[in-house]
Amino acid sequence: MSDAALTPAANGIYLSSSPHFTEGNTTRRIMATVLISLLPECIYAVITFGLGALLTILVSVASCVLFEWLFQKVIGKESTIDNLSACVTGVLLALVLSSKVPLWMTVIGAFAAIVLAKGLFGGIGSNVFNPALIGRGFMVISFGSAMSSWATPGNIDAVSSATVLSQIKTGTFIADSKNLLQFFVGNRAGCMGETSILLILLSFVFLLVTKTIDWRAPVAMTGTVAVATFFSSVISNGSAVFAFSDILLALMTGGLLFGATFMVTDYATAPVTKPGRLMFGFGCGLITFLIRKFGGYPEGVMFSILIMNSIAPFLNRLTARKYGYGTKGGAQ
Repeated sequence: MSDAALTPAANGIYLSSSPHFTEGNTTRRIMATVLISLLPECIYAVITFGLGALLTILVSVASCVLFEWLFQKVIGKESTIDNLSACVTGVLLALVLSSKVPLWMTVIGAFAAIVLAKGLFGGIGSNVFNPALIGRGFMVISFGSAMSSWATPGNIDAVSSATVLSQIKTGTFIADSKNLLQFFVGNRAGCMGETSILLILLSFVFLLVTKTIDWRAPVAMTGTVAVATFFSSVISNGSAVFAFSDILLALMTGGLLFGATFMVTDYATAPVTKPGRLMFGFGCGLITFLIRKFGGYPEGVMFSILIMNSIAPFLNRLTARKYGYGTKGGAQ
């Protein structure tokens, strides 16, 4: 339960909706843990892409915090910037951008994330869509050319992830052990936080060990993509010989693992029930695969998560446990 869930009554007694038992976690503590888990990706982005990456992260975080403070000031609401949620949104937004994106565009993306996706819906816990992905989606729609310009690491042997996703879509890319190793380590172009699969996996384990996230949605999402890719590969090639390399490429290219670790586990925009999280992850994985395979975009992670965000409340109702008893005729 977050701090914002408690509303003081006139007599000083705090009233809140169920559940009434907590594990002592606060919004600030959870957000601090997520920020710690994102540190390796931030450091690696700066090392790999240079000053542009550092400036993008700083501008994104500062803009998100500023917009949240200003918006709450305008509507006369108590400031909640100390709960660190705006910082998390800023870091996530920066890490799903290229370091070549102009900083003024990053500021506009931060405005869309904080004000449009979060503030206008009532603030933290009330937003329907993942704020960082709304910010990125707004930028993709508004600045398509700039958002498809990728910074390349200093290593001349780096692999361009943008062309790889397009080549995978058309079936012209052949993976080898060198390519797969570069994808795993992060020696390739792409969004700043999505390049190193190794660091993302370490962050995932850290978040699991600290009980900050639940495994169901991420595993369901990546598992669905893997299974769908396997059958697609078998149908396309007539055998399962190339299926393993196709699965590895599907999992290690684009933003699949980053989205599965940091986006589908968002408390506010994902289902709260365990079966609901499994269904949510399955839907994200299936839509990602379908967009990659048949859609007009080579990548589908952002769209799949935003689409599933819209039906998360329905999944909660569908999978909610019902307590009590009823009569044979259905009356309770």
